[in-house]
Amino acid sequence: MKILFIHQNFPGQYKHLAPLLAAQRHQCVALTLRVKEPTNWQGVRVLPYALPERDGQKVHPWLIDLDTKVTRGEACYRAARKMRDAGFEPDLILAHPGWGESMFLRDVWPKARMGLYCELYHHAGFPHLNFDPEFAGKSPEIEPLRIRMKNLNNHLHFDLAHAGISPTAFQADSFPAPFRDRITLSHDGIDTVQACPDPDARLTIEGQCDVTRKDEVITFVNRNLEPYRGYHIFMRALPRLLRKRPNATILIVGGDEVSYGARAPKGQTWKQIFIDEVRDQISDADWNRVRFLGRIPYDQFLRLLQVSRVHVYLTYPFVLSWSLLEAMSCGAAIVAGDTAPVREVIRDGETGRLVDFFDGDALVGQVCDLLEDGAARRRLGETARNTIRAQYDLHTICLPRQLDWVTDVMDQPL
Repeated sequence: MKILFIHQNFPGQYKHLAPLLAAQRHQCVALTLRVKEPTNWQGVRVLPYALPERDGQKVHPWLIDLDTKVTRGEACYRAARKMRDAGFEPDLILAHPGWGESMFLRDVWPKARMGLYCELYHHAGFPHLNFDPEFAGKSPEIEPLRIRMKNLNNHLHFDLAHAGISPTAFQADSFPAPFRDRITLSHDGIDTVQACPDPDARLTIEGQCDVTRKDEVITFVNRNLEPYRGYHIFMRALPRLLRKRPNATILIVGGDEVSYGARAPKGQTWKQIFIDEVRDQISDADWNRVRFLGRIPYDQFLRLLQVSRVHVYLTYPFVLSWSLLEAMSCGAAIVAGDTAPVREVIRDGETGRLVDFFDGDALVGQVCDLLEDGAARRRLGETARNTIRAQYDLHTICLPRQLDWVTDVMDQPL
């Protein structure tokens, strides 16, 4: 087949599926903003498209999101027409529609099947919206109207797509019927051979840390340090945690930008805002045991999880992070916030410990309890890893399921 991948940050969620399809001798092409020049990546021909320069125009605030997506959709449409005119006719389009890029592609290739990566459908009453009163919208009565407009992009894609795929039930169930009935549940997959326990692991980052399994290491990971992923909750618990665990090293991974939710006030970062909030509650000696590692290479990230004695994961009721599943695959003992997506993989007392998202005292209590109980850590870590191997393993579970889904998409009538 000829397969076209659409993703703003390709490969994104297709990082395993696209190379596999290319290895199976399908002609795979990706269209993305991520590159500036054509290139090849693991058998996939990666082509750039560019956004046009636009004169300033006034758009209703509720339509800014759609306006941005239509702009990307138009740019992708024009790039697709050039591909078509050069003779490229895909049999299958696999697209993450979240940025609007795939909005007009079946106008270019009406005979192509389309499968969507269904990350989330936004509801005005969805649990992550106004979940955290501290960061509630300034005009809650307006939120349902804005969110309804935000979903126009999803609805425009429903009639174009033949089927969808979602990584978790929480995400799939956010989509309305009847499109929900066309969504296959399959995670992107965790390489449990690569992400595995290692009793001899050592994490060495010059000038920041040199730790092994013998050290009392507590880890916290976000792509970006922000409230949606509970960074503020963790930071506010940090003074108590440091006082109670005088030998612990706290390793915090994450960037200074924003992946989800509102941006920090102008000129500030959420990272620094919450450092400033708690710093005067922490002695200099204790603060020296806290390491902000920023974003680190994947091999260092895995070693971080392998040396972790307790791993803390917090999130709004939202998209579940790969990092949680990778931590479980590495056999880490998890203390996590008790929200709906987390409960899909963390069973309290079996695969980890659950605490109320907002309860910093409970978080500290459970972390300290696990640090004192090696047998409990081992039991939780083993059960967590077994769960990932049985339900989320990349090669034995997820990729075969995704390949079946690709076949199902192709079998759908035009």
